[in-house]
Amino acid sequence: MTVIEAKVHRSSARNARMAFILTAVIVGVLSAVVAAAYWHPIVALFVGALIGVPTGGLVWLLVRSWPVIRLLWWWTPETLLSAGLLTGWVQLANHTPTVVTLIVVALVVGVPAAIGPVRRQVKAWGWCLVVRHRLRVCFSQFIIANQSGSLPLILWARPTPVGERVWVYLRPGLSAKDLESRLDKIAVTCHASTVLIERAGESNAAYLRFDIKRREVLNARVGSPLVDAIDRNAPVSASPLTVPTALDLPDVDAPTITLPTQGRAAGKKPPATTANGSKPAASSASSLPDDDTSDWI
Repeated sequence: MTVIEAKVHRSSARNARMAFILTAVIVGVLSAVVAAAYWHPIVALFVGALIGVPTGGLVWLLVRSWPVIRLLWWWTPETLLSAGLLTGWVQLANHTPTVVTLIVVALVVGVPAAIGPVRRQVKAWGWCLVVRHRLRVCFSQFIIANQSGSLPLILWARPTPVGERVWVYLRPGLSAKDLESRLDKIAVTCHASTVLIERAGESNAAYLRFDIKRREVLNARVGSPLVDAIDRNAPVSASPLTVPTALDLPDVDAPTITLPTQGRAAGKKPPATTANGSKPAASSASSLPDDDTSDWI
């Protein structure tokens, strides 16, 4: 069983070699240029090489050991917790009798197990440790999207009322859209009911927040104080109207709508027409009757 996969091992070796060459050349040239102002150019070249090569070696060591550093980061909470418990046990066993040691251990283990709120908090933080590794399994098994096989950086996790919330920093080759199509698989791997992914910040699309949902908290029955404020002996007036039900469409009377008619002006006659439908020629002004101006306004 290999701790670091072969693809990641080859990728880190290639990146470390390139980082060493670039760092050694750039730092060496800059150091030689600065040293040439104080010493002979040949001496400045040696000074630049003495500064550039060790600096490149440090960068090579950092890039080459990055997979191991990332692996240690994944197990940092468990490592610190185990070291703290082991140190406490050794110190307690060396400075107290056996009976006192057993009593202290029984209290440390029994009190959280007996008190409900403390037990639930311990369980919630335990799930935070578990879900970080389950997400790492998701990324290593079916969400690898780049050629080097580098996994996203799982930062930290904390409990929520419905489960856990985990912050993840993606590597090149992945996006939130790619992960949203695999939410059902992520939920199965994390032993959860549903998983929700959102951006943790508006300025960086690689910084995501995973909300792992395991339980429902809004399904409990909540009593309302308004029920006690209602007088049960108050008389209730029945509605005097009866609402017809089960009516067919033919049984419903259609309303009759009467539109208002526009009356003609007093003394106004429709224009006469000839037999062929055309209007007669206009007569002289003396033959027209005197019309009141108010009828036309």
